[in-house]
Amino acid sequence: MDNMRERAKWGAALCVAMAGLAGCASTPRATEATTMFTATQTTEHRGSDDLLTAGLGIDGLRAMAAPAFADPAHPTDAERRRRALWNNWRGIADLGPLGGYGILYGTTQAVPGREFSAQARIDGAHQPHRVLVQVPDGFDATKRCVVVTASSGSRGIYGSIAVAGAWGLPKGCAVAYTDKGAGTDYVDHGADGVEVKHAHSQDNPEADWGRHVKQAAEFALQSLTQAFPDQAPFRFDNTRVIAVGISNGGGAVLRAAELDGDWLDAVVAGEPSIDAAGGRALYDYTTQAALLMPCALLDLESLPQSPLSAAGKAVGTLRCTSLGITPKDARATLQASGWTDAAMRAAALSVDFDLYRAVAVTYASAYGRYGFNAHPCGFRFGAQNPDFTPRAATDVERAAWWSDGSGIPPGAGVNIVDTKVAAPDFTLPGLQCLRALWDGQGADADRVRAGVAQLRANAPRAGLPVVVVHGLDDGLIPPAFSSAPYVAMAKAAGRDVRYWQIRNAQHFDGFLALPDYGSRYVPLLPYVYAALDQVNAHLDDAAKPLPVDAVIETKPRGATPLSAEHLAIP
Repeated sequence: MDNMRERAKWGAALCVAMAGLAGCASTPRATEATTMFTATQTTEHRGSDDLLTAGLGIDGLRAMAAPAFADPAHPTDAERRRRALWNNWRGIADLGPLGGYGILYGTTQAVPGREFSAQARIDGAHQPHRVLVQVPDGFDATKRCVVVTASSGSRGIYGSIAVAGAWGLPKGCAVAYTDKGAGTDYVDHGADGVEVKHAHSQDNPEADWGRHVKQAAEFALQSLTQAFPDQAPFRFDNTRVIAVGISNGGGAVLRAAELDGDWLDAVVAGEPSIDAAGGRALYDYTTQAALLMPCALLDLESLPQSPLSAAGKAVGTLRCTSLGITPKDARATLQASGWTDAAMRAAALSVDFDLYRAVAVTYASAYGRYGFNAHPCGFRFGAQNPDFTPRAATDVERAAWWSDGSGIPPGAGVNIVDTKVAAPDFTLPGLQCLRALWDGQGADADRVRAGVAQLRANAPRAGLPVVVVHGLDDGLIPPAFSSAPYVAMAKAAGRDVRYWQIRNAQHFDGFLALPDYGSRYVPLLPYVYAALDQVNAHLDDAAKPLPVDAVIETKPRGATPLSAEHLAIP
C-alpha cells in the first residue's frame, strides 16, 4: 500500500506539473511495451513555436530575463515549456556575443515538429522517470536516425536540448530524452518542505541511468511508429541510434553502452561523471572539495590571483581557521588525492556557487535511499524567509518550479535547509557530517557507500564505437577521477574507445559569459558536436575514420571573438 501511495504521489506530480505535455491518460497505448510507458501525450510545435527554442531563437535565448508568464501563478503549458527551454539552453551553452554559438558552431534554427512524452518505469523502481521524443517534420525517412540523450545534472526533461537537440534535430533525426529519474517535478509539503525526486525517490536512480537511456530509445521507436505509420515498423535493426550526453548525462550514456543487445550504434560522452576502476567516486571527491577547496584556493603561491569572489575568500579564511590548516596544507592534501592546479582554479566557480554542498546533500540522500525529511545529516529542502527559517512556498514560486528549477536545490525559490548551521563557519558542521558518510563509521555511512557501490561502470559492448571528450581544467568532475580511468579500463578490456582531452576547457560552458571565464576557457560543446559529426560520418561510410585519441592544444580567446584557431578541433 505504501508503494502504491508513493507511485500515485509522483505520478500526480508529473501530471500536475505539465498536464498538457505529460498527459494523464489512465491507460497506456496498446503496444508491445504497454507496461513500460504510461501517461502518453502528443503536442505540435510549429509556426511561432518550434522544437528547438520554442520560437525564441538566438536573440530570445540571449535575453537576460526569462520569458514571462502572463499570469505568474497560473502559466500555460506553452509558457512553461518556453521558459524551461530558455533556462536549459542558458544553463548548458555559451550564448554570449563573443562565444561563437550559431556562427562558429551549433545552431538555434527553428525546427517544426511534434513531441511525444510519457512516463516510464524501471522494473522494481518506486517512481517513474520522464521520457520525451522530438520528431521533426523534416525527419529523414531515407536515413532513419534517433539521437538518445539524458539530461545533465538533475535537470528536467529538456536538460540536454543544447547537446542532443541542437545537433540532431536540424539533421532530420528524432531526439529522445530522459530525465533519468531526476528532474523538476517537485512535491510541495507546505511549511514541512519540498520533496525532490532525485533526492527522495528512494530508488538510487543513478544505478539505473543506463537503463533509463535505453528506455528513452525504445520510446523513440514507438513514437516514430505512431508518427509515421506508413513507414513502420521502426526497430533497432533498421534505425540508427546514437547516444550523447554531458556531465552525468555523459555518464548515463556510458552506462547504456554496457547493456546487452545490438541496439546502439555509437556513443559520445562529454565530461562524463562516471565511476570506474582506478578512479574516485563523485561523492568522495565532491565532499572532500566542499570541505577543503575554499581554503586551498587561498594558496597565493600557486594561484597569485585567487579566482574566488570576496565572499568565497571570506569562507576560505574561516574554513582554514576552523580546520586548523593553512591554504598550502589544504592544497597539498587535494593534490595528493589527484586534484590538479588547473582543476582547482576552475573549482572556484563551484565554491562560489556552493555547488559541492548542493551535490553532496542531494546525492547522499539518493545513494542512501532516504525519503522525504529523513536525511542522515538533517538537511531538508524548502522555501525560506530572509532569516533562513522555513516557510511555505507561494503559488507563484510553485508555478515556476518545473521551468526554473535545476532538479537539485538551491534554485527556483527552493533552498537547502541546514539544521546543523552554527557560527562562525556556518556550513562546516553539515559538511563534516556529509563527509563522514563516506569515510566514517555507522549504519548511515554503510548505507550511502552501498548505494555508491552500485554505480561502478563496466566496459562498453564489444565493437561499439565510443568517444569520450573532457576538458582538462574541469573543476567539478576532474578527468583524473572519471573519464581517464574509464577510458583506461575500457581499453584494457579491448574496447573501441577514443579520448579527446581538451586543454583550457572547464565544466560549464554556460558560465563562459562571465568575462574571466570566457577569456580563460574554451567551450566544450564544439568538441561534442565535432565528435558526433565524425562518428556519424563513419557510420555512413566505414572508410571515414573515427576520432583518434588526442590532447587538443587550444588557445583561450581573451577578449576577442571565438575562432576556429582557438578551438583547434582535429
